[in-house]
Amino acid sequence: MPNLGKIGEELVAQWLSQQEYSIVAHRWRCRRGEIDIIALLREEVLAFVEVKTRSQNNWDADGLLAITAKKQSKLSQTALFFLAQYPNLSSLICRFDVALVKVDNALPSRLSPSTNITQIQLGKSLIYQGYQLTLLDYLESAFDQPEYY
Repeated sequence: MPNLGKIGEELVAQWLSQQEYSIVAHRWRCRRGEIDIIALLREEVLAFVEVKTRSQNNWDADGLLAITAKKQSKLSQTALFFLAQYPNLSSLICRFDVALVKVDNALPSRLSPSTNITQIQLGKSLIYQGYQLTLLDYLESAFDQPEYY
């Protein structure tokens, strides 16, 4: 069975690329934790992206409620480790973004044409690796927005 979290991260990474971001790292790990995606926008902004992939009828508002203060702190500490390892990026504007992905149940194999993701749009479903996926929302600077948490 495929890892749905990884599939959601692939979708978001492709969408970010379509939005003119360069993917710096995917699933970057250190002893403090993991950051799903680290992306660079126009050599100015470094986005640390947390991707939440959820199925229908989830308990946590499509992953939004899973970004607790404790989770934010852990991601912040992990980002500091990343910046310490890559000091050439530490002068950039840094922010924490959250991407919410919805996945519907597996579809019959005859409906999953390929593993190529193209033209991803917020709120619009597509078929990828046998799943119907929707990038529900992309929240820039999510940790700075009290209405989100």
